[in-house]
Amino acid sequence: MIKVITYGTFDLFHEGHYRLLQRAKGLGDYLIVGVTTEAYDKARGKLNVVDSLVTRIENVRKAGFPDEIIIEETPGQKVNDIRKYHIDIFAIGSDWIGHFDYLKDYCQVVYLERTKNISSTMLREQNSPIQRIGMIGTGRIGERFIPEAKLVSGISMQGVYNPHIESAVKFADKWEIDAYKDLEEFYRAVDVVYIASPHETHYGYIKSALEHGKHVLCEKPMVLKKVQAEELFLYAKEKNLILFEGIKTAYCPGFHKLLGIACSGTIGNIRNVEACFTKLEQQENREMTDSVYGGSFTELGSYVIFPILKLFGKDFETVQFDTIKNENGLDIFTKVSLRYPAGIATATCGLGVKSEGRLLIAGTKGYIVAEAPWWKTSYFEVHYEDTKKIEKYSEIFLGDGLRYEISDFLSTINGNASSEFKLTRGESIVMADIMESFLKAEMRKV
Repeated sequence: MIKVITYGTFDLFHEGHYRLLQRAKGLGDYLIVGVTTEAYDKARGKLNVVDSLVTRIENVRKAGFPDEIIIEETPGQKVNDIRKYHIDIFAIGSDWIGHFDYLKDYCQVVYLERTKNISSTMLREQNSPIQRIGMIGTGRIGERFIPEAKLVSGISMQGVYNPHIESAVKFADKWEIDAYKDLEEFYRAVDVVYIASPHETHYGYIKSALEHGKHVLCEKPMVLKKVQAEELFLYAKEKNLILFEGIKTAYCPGFHKLLGIACSGTIGNIRNVEACFTKLEQQENREMTDSVYGGSFTELGSYVIFPILKLFGKDFETVQFDTIKNENGLDIFTKVSLRYPAGIATATCGLGVKSEGRLLIAGTKGYIVAEAPWWKTSYFEVHYEDTKKIEKYSEIFLGDGLRYEISDFLSTINGNASSEFKLTRGESIVMADIMESFLKAEMRKV
C-alpha cells in the first residue's frame, strides 16, 4: 500500500482544494489529510481564517478523497507524522516548491500543480467571500506581494496585467497565474485590483479600476497630486468601493502598539518626531534613472511622513524641503521639516546616502525610539530622564508585512470598517499634497 499525506488550512473550501486532494489521492492507495488548527495558522502567519476547524474538517471529509483526517497543531509535526504513519509520499501545492525539500530525507516529496484560478461561477454557487485579485505591474513589490497574499485566507491570485505582455507572461509563469494583455479582459476576470505599477500610472489605473467596479489596493505613493487623491476617494465612495493606499507600516501590529503608547501620555506631550529611512539603491534601477518620477522622496517619502501625520495630525503650519542631488538631478537624500503649532518634525529619506534609520518620538516626560527597520516595527524602547528606567516592547512581525495590509483590505471589503483609522483618507490626501509640493519645489513635471 502506498500512503500519501498532505496538509492545509482548507478555509472557504473551493475548487483548488478539491483538485489538490484529488491529485494527492491519485498518487497512492491511502490518503491522510492534515488540517491545521487556528492556533497553528496564527503562529505560522496565516491571517483571516474564516471557517472553524470543525467546518474545515467536515468540508475536507465531504470531498470524498481522504481515508483519514488528522490535526496539524505544531511546527515540526510533519516529520513526526511521516514517521508515525509510515508515509511514502508527501504532497503539497506547487506554490510551495522547494519549501518542503527537507522532507525528502524521510519520503518522496511531490509538488502538485495548483489550480491557477477560481471561476466566478463556482464562487457564485458557493456564495463565497473569496476575492479574486488581479495585479497591475510586475515590479519587485509584486514579487513580494504574491507570497504574502497566499497567507491571507479569502484571497485568490487570479492574474497579472502589464502593457508589456512579455513581462506579464514571464511573471505569470513564475507564479502560476494568468497573464493578460487586454485590460478589459483583465477586469472581467478579477474582483479586486492591486496596483504595483510605476508611480505616475497609479492615478489612471485606479480610476479605470473603479470605473469597472473593482476595489483597489494601490502601492504608495497612491497619487502625486492632492486633487487626484480627493477625486479618487470621492469616486470610490460614490460607487461604494474600497480604495486603500498600501503603506504596510500603517497595518503593522507593532507600529500600532507604539502609537498607542506614544499617545497615552506615557512620554508626556509630544514635541518632536524624527523619522528616517535610507537604503542604497543600485544606480541602474528606475528609482535612480527616472528624471521625473524617481528619487528618494517619491520612493520612500510616504514611509517617513506617515508617522508624523499619525502623531501630530494633518494641520502643519509650514513644510520645507532640503535635498542632495546626483548628476542627473534626482534627489538621493531629502530632509523634510514640518512645523506644527506645538511641535516640530523631520522626515529624512535617501537612496544614495546611508544614515541611521530610526524613529524618534520626543515628549515632555521621555522619548520613544525604534531602530531600523522601524517601518517593520517589532521592537522599541521608552526612555526617561532616569537613564536606568527603560521600558522595552516587542511585537511579532511576520514575513514582509504585506499580509497585514492585504488582510485589512479584505476585511474592509467584507464590511468590517475597524481598520479605517490605521490610514485614513484624509491622511492619504495630505501625503499626496506633500508629494505634490515636493515635486513642484523640485520643478519636476507632474
